[in-house]
Amino acid sequence: MNAVKNISSYPRGWSPAVCIAILFFLQAFHASGQTIEDWQQHVRIEVQEQHFDAALAIVEQRLAEASDDLEAHGWRGRLLAWKGRWPEGEAEFRLVLRTFPDDVDVLTSLSDVLLWQQKWQDSLQIIDQARKISSSNPDILVRRARLLSLLGRVPDARSAYQEILKFDPENQTAKTAMADFGQATIHELRVGDDVDFFNYTGTAQTQGINLSSRWNEQWSTVLGVGIYQRFGENAAQFLASTAFHFTHNDWVGVGGAVADHQQVVPTHEAFVEYGHAFRFRNHWLQGLESSYQQHWYWYNGAHVLTFTTNQIVYLPRNWTWTLAVIGARTGFPGTSVAWEPSGWSKLGFPLPRHFTGNIFYAVGTENYSQIDQIGRIAGHTYGGGLRYQLAERQDLTGYVSRQYRNLNQTVTSFGLSYGIHF
Repeated sequence: MNAVKNISSYPRGWSPAVCIAILFFLQAFHASGQTIEDWQQHVRIEVQEQHFDAALAIVEQRLAEASDDLEAHGWRGRLLAWKGRWPEGEAEFRLVLRTFPDDVDVLTSLSDVLLWQQKWQDSLQIIDQARKISSSNPDILVRRARLLSLLGRVPDARSAYQEILKFDPENQTAKTAMADFGQATIHELRVGDDVDFFNYTGTAQTQGINLSSRWNEQWSTVLGVGIYQRFGENAAQFLASTAFHFTHNDWVGVGGAVADHQQVVPTHEAFVEYGHAFRFRNHWLQGLESSYQQHWYWYNGAHVLTFTTNQIVYLPRNWTWTLAVIGARTGFPGTSVAWEPSGWSKLGFPLPRHFTGNIFYAVGTENYSQIDQIGRIAGHTYGGGLRYQLAERQDLTGYVSRQYRNLNQTVTSFGLSYGIHF
């Protein structure tokens, strides 16, 4: 009776063995679901605490148990990308996309990791694919507009930001970018005057006018004229240079100058330069511009060849630090060729009320643009400068410095210039 009663308690037509098998299956399925939920929850907790290594260890354990878990592969791609292991993260995202080619989150993550590797064209192709799936997603549109800007396609970038504002009129990124486009200028005209007070001879003065132009993302030029009054002589010098950015982060430059026949400034100059920019994603260092330049100076009675390495470090909160190290090969009639080292460093920083400032220190013959700055003098220069933003496209820039040379010689210098952008 008990046995008959127990059998009759199961659904009609189902044997006890079938019901038991179903219960075991449901229990196993539930346990599996809990496992997936548990490891993802633990990963999210570790990510919130910025414990990327711990989160990656959880994901690696999950993949050891279920190597075909695409959710785990997606998490592994994100964590590797955040840790700076970009090629490995890229491989994980592409693995997921082979099965789910229309996953917008994975497409945008892949676009980001390609952007960080400076593969801008590849990143644009991926984000265009995401845009076809989600055409009005502001995050996707912002990424696309930013990539167009990086590729130098400024009209296309402007149109892309305008499209964002149609879908999201309050999008701050797009509004800021459009404001920057509106303020974009090609030329800077700068007029200035410099005065040097010597304790062993008369005052020297220089007036200059320079036109700097950025024609497009690749080409820029500088044209200038300098008028010198030094040591009882007058000199006029004309200079010109051009730079070509063959990638967004690499450039080469050439230039030169000519002056009339005199003794106080070079009669001829020429230089070549190569530079590269680095971008970093950390709290302490935003970027670095590194360049190398060879510069030839020919004076009446002297010649100088300088080798310069220049580093500009971009720090948080718009601070900058510049360091230049120079080796100079000098030659005078009747004397042997000599090598002279020099260098300088400058720290730039923002100030309230439209001001920016800097302080600098130089050692050795740091300039070589005048005859009194070459030879075998030893000098230490201390100084600082200010820049005041008069209006949106105008500024005043000034500096003061004090140089102490050997033989108890000193030079006090002042300079002021006015710049306008158009």
